[in-house]
Amino acid sequence: MANRGQGRTGGTRTAGGQRRREVDNQGIMPVLARAVREVETAVQRGRGASASHRFQAIALLVREERQRVKGDASIVEPERAELMKRLDGVATILAKTAAREPALFDLLADDAVESDEARLMKREMQEAAGVELSPPPAPAETEADPRAERRVVPQSVIARQLANPFMPPDFTAPPAAPTTARLSTWELIGPLLSSFERVASGAPACMDLPDPGSLATPGGIELMKHQAEVVAAAREGHRTFLLADEPGLGKTAQALLAAHAADAYPLLVVVPNVVKANWAREAELWTPRRKATVIHGDGNDIDGFADIVIVNYEVLDRHVGWLGDLGFRGVVLDEAHFIKNKQSQRSQHVLQIAERVRRRVARPLMMALTGTPLINDIDDFRAIWQFLGWIEEKKPRTELMAGLEETGLTPLDPGFYPAARQRVIDLGIVRRRKVDVASDIPDRRVADLPVELEGEDARSIHAAERDLIRRLVQRYDAAAAALAQRRGEDAAALGVDETLVRDVAAWVRDETAADDAENVFTMMRRIGRAKAGLAADYAAQLARSVGKVVFFAKHVDVMDIAEETFAQRGLKYTSVRGNQTSTQRQANIDSFVDDPEVAVIVCSLTAAGVGLNLQVASNLVLAELSWTDAEQTQAIDRVHRIGQDEPVTAWRIIASQTIDTSIVELIDRKAGLAARALDGLDEEVSSADLQLETLVALLTDALGARA
Repeated sequence: MANRGQGRTGGTRTAGGQRRREVDNQGIMPVLARAVREVETAVQRGRGASASHRFQAIALLVREERQRVKGDASIVEPERAELMKRLDGVATILAKTAAREPALFDLLADDAVESDEARLMKREMQEAAGVELSPPPAPAETEADPRAERRVVPQSVIARQLANPFMPPDFTAPPAAPTTARLSTWELIGPLLSSFERVASGAPACMDLPDPGSLATPGGIELMKHQAEVVAAAREGHRTFLLADEPGLGKTAQALLAAHAADAYPLLVVVPNVVKANWAREAELWTPRRKATVIHGDGNDIDGFADIVIVNYEVLDRHVGWLGDLGFRGVVLDEAHFIKNKQSQRSQHVLQIAERVRRRVARPLMMALTGTPLINDIDDFRAIWQFLGWIEEKKPRTELMAGLEETGLTPLDPGFYPAARQRVIDLGIVRRRKVDVASDIPDRRVADLPVELEGEDARSIHAAERDLIRRLVQRYDAAAAALAQRRGEDAAALGVDETLVRDVAAWVRDETAADDAENVFTMMRRIGRAKAGLAADYAAQLARSVGKVVFFAKHVDVMDIAEETFAQRGLKYTSVRGNQTSTQRQANIDSFVDDPEVAVIVCSLTAAGVGLNLQVASNLVLAELSWTDAEQTQAIDRVHRIGQDEPVTAWRIIASQTIDTSIVELIDRKAGLAARALDGLDEEVSSADLQLETLVALLTDALGARA
């Protein structure tokens, strides 16, 4: 580390422009600047989970570099000020990025555990910057797989393992292998997924469920019939469930009671951070004789002997080692669509734990809970099916393969697809709609409320949109001219080439992300800020006329503006944000539910869009558009759920004469994915990239207007 300072800033210490160029272009600063922009772009494109380790590595390096710059006496003051300014710039981008992906806030905490992946990325960035590093540990000291065993093992867990070093024997026989290998050479995962896209209208996805008989529970609360059916299936021996009931139909209770019926203890429950406390409450309510414990941080205060262990996705990497070895007989994955990206670390950790549980227990209870299993693409099923043990990476597992063999069909036969879909459903897909099983739940509707933006913000947004459209048209004209020249045709004779339109939209999307130019994401954020006050004003009017209101927004600055507006209007409010502790979040929710004076709860779509029960209100305001219909549906179903006795209205605030109007049409068009694949409704499936489709729509409209 002798040349650490020189490696970071580089070069000789001369004055003026030469020194400034060296500070700009050498050492750690350009590496940090490049890396933080990559993370920012990944989060903007919805891939925040995959960038979490790089995000942490950058945060750690910024923290270390601050200390070095402050304490290095060889750095002259002007240079020190310049370096600190640039470090502040990187830190600002990190903070803004975390505001888009609130789970990243945990990685900024002083006590955040440095993951192995972050440590490796940090070292790579230091090497790229020319920093002299001490040699890595000798191979004998290095773990073969840094994710196989984590260094965090709570003392109470060690005590449990010492008290019970051997698991009780499991004599349950695994499924027998198929008697033939007729399909062994076929690629089957693609056709299985396709079978859910090809479904005919009127074919809902729900396995046959037994008559439950009794609706009583250990907690003395009577279940609804649809809930008791799943519990009865678990009692009769069924052990894998994709519980995809529409949000608000009580999936938490069904999972807890299914575990009780199957005696699947100890039970592991993996959940989003925002609902950890709620799961503990629900466990006490439905299975009061079963002790539940919640893992926070390193888990130093958990009860290692508890029957139910609740952990959130964000800290799973710290505990993945001992969680795989504790001897769980059941795993519940709440909001299972969180693992749809199989490349993300949290998905890999979940799949690793599931596989280790299956190695110890022949037929564990495995339950994936999600009201929105399909977000963008039918491929979202892959990770969930793998978690449940239905498929491996590239082929069906034994039980599903046996079922496919029994059909006597291959993917070349038209009858294969409905038969294959049914075989998958029989493994444990359970999908019920509110309209079918809870007819007493009042209707809900989404009402669009157009607003006109005014002032400098409006002028700036309209100008930015015109510039983006101009850029699209210029790129299209240049590409069309080149294409026409190659073909020997007149460019005007091409008309509007749809393939070229999509190509140009993709080019501009990638260019704007790479050069930090105005793009759809940044424009939507600006529009959100511009209409925040108008949305809050409308929410305030609703609160005064109809009672409690839930206010949803995507970005922290929009939430800030809304809260300022409510304070100015003399309305008492509370909030649910991603950077709150579980205790603070639950206290705020209880305040909204129980205190008649609290008129509004301001919620982050990311932090509060899942798992919460806010049915004390029947009106909600969607101040910003979601990027998926699933996210919007999840937010609405915080209010529209079992126990609601009033019709629910979601007021969607739309900025007129902006790309808001194009995006809301695209979102609504994409809403048919789950409806077709799971509910058997005859609606078109779309897996479009929403940003790309927005640019396609803008360019198509612009070309059509000049035709």
